Amino acid sequence: MNTELIIPLLAAAIQSGTPILFATLGEILTEKSGVLNLGVEGIMIVGALAAFVMAKFTGNPILAFALAGVAGMLISATHGVVCLWFRGNQVVSGLALTIFGLGLADYLGTPLIGQTAPGFDKLALPGLSHLPVLGPIFFQQDLLVYVSVLIVPLLWFFLAKTRWGLHLRSVGEYPQAAAAAGINVLLYRWVGVLAGGFLVGWGGAYLSLAYTHLWTSGLSAGRGWIAVALVIFAFWRPGRALLGAYLFGGVMAFQLRLQAVGTHLPSSLLLMLPYALTVIVLVLASWKSRQASAPAALGINIEPRE
Repeated sequence: MNTELIIPLLAAAIQSGTPILFATLGEILTEKSGVLNLGVEGIMIVGALAAFVMAKFTGNPILAFALAGVAGMLISATHGVVCLWFRGNQVVSGLALTIFGLGLADYLGTPLIGQTAPGFDKLALPGLSHLPVLGPIFFQQDLLVYVSVLIVPLLWFFLAKTRWGLHLRSVGEYPQAAAAAGINVLLYRWVGVLAGGFLVGWGGAYLSLAYTHLWTSGLSAGRGWIAVALVIFAFWRPGRALLGAYLFGGVMAFQLRLQAVGTHLPSSLLLMLPYALTVIVLVLASWKSRQASAPAALGINIEPRE
């Protein structure tokens, strides 16, 4: 492969990986608070639908992007009600949230299939976009790509350097000790669930506003599940999530290009590539489990008084 093929492929990898990056960062934030949310797929598709509908009827993609975050936050609130108020099983609640989100988007979005909406186009950064090799790959992307990259250091700084971030991590590690120190465990877990859902909703918005500019059934196409696996691959670290999202994005972009050039490999086999990589990643992450830093209280419900 020459540079004329590699550079567009790498640029497409970033674009394909951006919705996964948003979703992964949101899930990292949620899990750092000690709440496991397997409803990422459902949250993404609801965010994508909310963004598409708002953009189509208002013509304002920025407003649509904001609404997608709110939609993701609201549907995540149902998970919070089940797990934080009623202390229901977090795995079952997350799976139900995925099924609900996919069903809701399919029901409400069916009349919109094939329709288009205004979104975000390429935004070349002055000066940087003309750099050889790096310019076309990194600096000729849409605005949401730059936003997603900016969130990575901001989330790291919040979790590692701020009092609120350290409090949120503490309730995910040892909620009893956090409560003894005067930290409102329930409040911080709510923050993790809602803020994480907001970012996941943005991941869905990217699909309908920047990646496709149209609505189709099953737009999330399993990216939410990839994001859940990527959290483990990234060891709950935002910086590693960035690299992992682009790796998965590269595999997705690569299989699409193989289909476009008419390779003799069956299309069903090519579609399996991103999900086969997901399985491999989970195996490798389990093999290196000693390096993982999963919150110690992840998935464990707390009593209201804690």
